[in-house]
Amino acid sequence: MVAGIRCDAQRGEPNLIGHLNRIVLPLLAAVLAAGPAAAHHVMDGDLPSTFGQGLLSGLGHPVIGIDHLAFLVAVGVAVGIGRLPLLTSGAFVAASALGVALHVQGVPLPGAELAVAASVIFVGALLLRGAALSAGAWMGLFGLAGLFHGHAYGESIFGAGVTPLLAYLLGLVIVQSALATGIAVLVRRHATLGGRFATRLAGGAVAAVGLFAMAQQAFAG
Repeated sequence: MVAGIRCDAQRGEPNLIGHLNRIVLPLLAAVLAAGPAAAHHVMDGDLPSTFGQGLLSGLGHPVIGIDHLAFLVAVGVAVGIGRLPLLTSGAFVAASALGVALHVQGVPLPGAELAVAASVIFVGALLLRGAALSAGAWMGLFGLAGLFHGHAYGESIFGAGVTPLLAYLLGLVIVQSALATGIAVLVRRHATLGGRFATRLAGGAVAAVGLFAMAQQAFAG
């Protein structure tokens, strides 16, 4: 029986590493290929004016914003490897929607873009260290980070009408929930006794994305 468990672990670790590599490592390639400022507008900088444009922008923003995507990957990995309730990631999704609302209402969050990069570095470092936080602690971290990520999201919808704004929020909720939950389920299914190494590998890659994003902010400034 012990030998069987050992064999499963040996098979499982490369399996999980392979899955995480296919998710996380492309983030690094995308960041390195990016210009001084990451693209944050699906509509080529134009303000969405219809429901369809708002929905498309909401669906695309977290994916083309590499720092946001890295954080979502980290959320999924943290929830999956910690076997936390899947609703834990909902703290980030809900807070990001609130952050968008704050932005469009003209409520400032100073240093939001820097805070986004810092949150990516921080959560990546936690995964790299193999930190075991409670579901409540992760939710608090996700919620705080979500406010800043959402405030940054809000820049691309600021000044739009009610219809495209609601569609944008709907798109954000759908894509972020799908990504975080999907990654969590994937990690949970394939995590085994050797999964800690893969988690730390993912954390290091996510932290590297955050460091690069912060460097871009510094050079742009």
